[in-house]
Amino acid sequence: MPMAKMDSFLKYANFFYTAVGIEPYTRVSRKSAPSIWISFVFWSNIINLSLVLLGETVYVLISFATGEHIVEAIMVMSYIGFVLVGMNKMAFVWWKKESLSGIMHQLEELFPRTKETQSEYQLDRYLESCSRLSLTFSLLYSVLIWTYNLFNIAQYLVYELWLKTRIVGLTLPYMMYIPWHWEGNWSYYLLLFSQNFAGYTSAAGQVSTDLLLCAVATLIIMHYDYLGRIIEFKQLTGDWSQDSRFLAQVVQYHERLLSLSAELNEIFGVPLLLNFLISSFVICFVGFQMTIGVPPDLMIKLLLFLVSSLCQVYLICHHGQLIADASSGIALAAYKQDWNFADVRYRKTLVFIIARSQKPAFLKATVFMQITRGTMTELLQLSYKFFALLRTMYAK
Repeated sequence: MPMAKMDSFLKYANFFYTAVGIEPYTRVSRKSAPSIWISFVFWSNIINLSLVLLGETVYVLISFATGEHIVEAIMVMSYIGFVLVGMNKMAFVWWKKESLSGIMHQLEELFPRTKETQSEYQLDRYLESCSRLSLTFSLLYSVLIWTYNLFNIAQYLVYELWLKTRIVGLTLPYMMYIPWHWEGNWSYYLLLFSQNFAGYTSAAGQVSTDLLLCAVATLIIMHYDYLGRIIEFKQLTGDWSQDSRFLAQVVQYHERLLSLSAELNEIFGVPLLLNFLISSFVICFVGFQMTIGVPPDLMIKLLLFLVSSLCQVYLICHHGQLIADASSGIALAAYKQDWNFADVRYRKTLVFIIARSQKPAFLKATVFMQITRGTMTELLQLSYKFFALLRTMYAK
């Protein structure tokens, strides 16, 4: 295979970051100067998204205050949660750019640069997995957001203009409070563009950060697995002076990987916590909408939203589990090493490496949550509790 570059792991994340006007990190091999155009795109996205969020929030408050359109307001609350997650992720990446750049600099130093070392790292396997997941997740969210953005227009074209079975009218994709009469004049097209723009911004903000997190996690997992292999298959000489140098290199490498894992949690901890909390409500609200009786075409839209939310959460949980497994695998690799005839000092030192590795590195949503596949189960249980409560209140 041709020699790969680290950018190959990050190309999908960088594509979506560019779309929202964010340069998430700098690279040693690619310095970049601040761009006026990038800043303009970023602030245009943020201002437009904030205005749409404000309109949706006012709509929900008015609905609950008057007791009208409660079902529609619950659906709008799903949109609000979606927007809040996207804005939160974009804000934290923008705020933590310097720290994120530090992680990228370290990963760039560790990245294998020759075909021989890339083969030893089995880099092609990790790159293929990362690219496949990134492409699938990107396509899923792109289909989701453009289905929602264009759903009302498609209904108008099909049902009113083509089949002529019902009057749909020109409606907006998302319900929000608008303090003027917008139907039938030029402001409709301005609002349509604004909402489509906001929807794409929110989706791109989520997708880009999730793909960046998964790409960095994949690189760290690759290094953990490589370290485990070189420990397990190391042929010891029995000479303490030589074998102790190998141990020193192993400990330094391992400590560097643990430090990278901790820095990753420092950057993404708060966004992940908010993501899981808000996602539980979003899943609950969407599930509620699906159970109160909706037309088949709207059911497809809601099902797509639900599947996308579940896939996003599972993607993060899956990589959290892989990090935990790879870091704890160092202990097993050390135990499986042929240490029987090693110097007694080597064997005593190896015990400390095994003991340290039995406390694995976790992907953490701050100090409150260690993310593994079991976190997915906890999230679904929480969502179901909210769903049951909402159904009970609605029935009464």
